[in-house]
Amino acid sequence: MTIADLPLPVFLAIAAAIFVGVVVQRMSGQAYGMISAPVVALVAPQHLPASVILLGVVVGVGALSMDLSAVNWREAGPGFAGRAAGAGVGAAVAAALGDGTAFGIVVALLVLFGVGLSASGLRAPIRAATLGAAGLAAGVMGTITAIGAPPMALLYAHEEAQRARAMQNLFFVWGTIWSIGALALAGLVSAVNLLLVAALLPVALFGLLASRPAARALEGRPIRPVALSLASLAALAILARSLA
Repeated sequence: MTIADLPLPVFLAIAAAIFVGVVVQRMSGQAYGMISAPVVALVAPQHLPASVILLGVVVGVGALSMDLSAVNWREAGPGFAGRAAGAGVGAAVAAALGDGTAFGIVVALLVLFGVGLSASGLRAPIRAATLGAAGLAAGVMGTITAIGAPPMALLYAHEEAQRARAMQNLFFVWGTIWSIGALALAGLVSAVNLLLVAALLPVALFGLLASRPAARALEGRPIRPVALSLASLAALAILARSLA
């Protein structure tokens, strides 16, 4: 049995990663790509980054709508500009890499870099310059690997929870739209990608609905370290396979 031209076990693995990624994204403002992209790279690399980013538009809009009142629009401009520029650079790099060994190595290394950045505990002031730089880095990373959250997460790591979620999801939505546009212009979005997104859309919507009760059930528990650990293991598996 196949779904969206994928064997059922492969589809179910991707669906599980998408569901967990959506729930954690809604709760923290990040981790959708960090959780789902490495799994997709392992089991169906032809769907990275396009399918993950396409579905991310829906995920981001759904998550942002729940915290829209906490958005500070004055901070949006520099981050938006950086993210748009980064998307163009990222699409050019993704097109040059293709989907072979080099792509797998770059994905794995960027995932590990993102994990390290997320876990670093570094502080950076929220200013126009840092927003622009973080947006640029997020645009490049997000377009190549579908993982663009860590640079922005670094800026908002010590902000109030709702504000941090709202701003990260705002940049996430903007970034995914630009990334998809850049990838489409580079010829890296196919009908097969759209087919998988359509099949996974109910999973993403269910993840958004489940995020509220999940947040209550998991309140006070260390969710992010678990997500980062899983992403690291998947990245190491991708790296090992690419170098074999």
